[in-house]
Amino acid sequence: MEKPRRNFIKKAGIIAASTTILPNFAFGSILPQQKKLGVALVGLGYYSTDLLAPALQLTKHCELKGIVTGSPEKIPVWKEKYNLNDKNIYTYDDFDKIANNDDIDVVYVVLPPSMHAEYTIRAAKAGKHVWCEKPMAPTVADCEAMIKACKDNNVKLSIGYRCQHDPNIQAYMKVGKEQPFGKVKMINSAAGYFDGRTNHWKQQKEMGGGVMGDMGVYAIQGARLATGEEPIAVLANTFTTRPEIYHEVEESAMFQLEFPSGARASCHTSYGISMNYLKVIYEKGSLQMEPHSSYRGNNGSMSDGTIINFPIENQQAKQMDDDALALINGTDLIVPGEEGLRDITVVEAVYKSAAQNCQVKL
Repeated sequence: MEKPRRNFIKKAGIIAASTTILPNFAFGSILPQQKKLGVALVGLGYYSTDLLAPALQLTKHCELKGIVTGSPEKIPVWKEKYNLNDKNIYTYDDFDKIANNDDIDVVYVVLPPSMHAEYTIRAAKAGKHVWCEKPMAPTVADCEAMIKACKDNNVKLSIGYRCQHDPNIQAYMKVGKEQPFGKVKMINSAAGYFDGRTNHWKQQKEMGGGVMGDMGVYAIQGARLATGEEPIAVLANTFTTRPEIYHEVEESAMFQLEFPSGARASCHTSYGISMNYLKVIYEKGSLQMEPHSSYRGNNGSMSDGTIINFPIENQQAKQMDDDALALINGTDLIVPGEEGLRDITVVEAVYKSAAQNCQVKL
């Protein structure tokens, strides 16, 4: 058993060593310590309360300095828990005054998707860098307006795609780029969970609901990141098994993507089915990830026995530290606004294909 064990260690070591050349592994050891960036969370729902605020307590290069909320009853709780200064607490009405607050360097927009464009643009006009949760926005036009506003006001825009900061995801991206198994031939990418809620923004069209923009982007990214290409055609179908809940937006979607290299992807996403995996078939091998897009524990393996299983303490903390370092050092963001735009371009094509029952060229 010693020889196979040594081979496993060798292969795992090669992957671990090779991923260190990826952008977000190149920072911490060579940069001097600098002031932490002050972050204001806009919207205090589940993701801010249970994930982002706790993650900010783990970061080295940014810190929670302010909040923006429409719920006055939440303010005393957040003030006490995170020792927030009164001058760093805003409502949606007086949000624009944040322009005069030097404590806040970054505004993190964590609102329903229909509000992302408005608050990204307002933050940009206030001279603050913007981190925006996914989906970036309901439409391509919104995404383009967000990108333009940030460029016009000389601030940076990053989308909260935590997975692209995860070394396990970066490992399969590297395989697609370096092609040790040859070109990608076929992909199966799925992301979904059973959502028992009946009155949430995810079920409301006006709020930017629907599974495609939410879980669907994970399925899209599985294919895009595995190939390193952008799709050129989409064929899709959307459906629901609970029309009493999902009567405004789709509960599930199935779609096929075609890439310039000839690679094809079969993608699935749902609020009614739990699924979380990526399978990639190359010319001379294969790779699979399961889970593929979880908050923790993403892992996989390759057909040559290589294991993808890198420890990561907290995805959200890693994401925010990576983005903070990019802002501090003037380097490229791992997930700029253009990356969010690419996904929403596909999302719009999925809707068009499903509505017209035909393939849509991109």
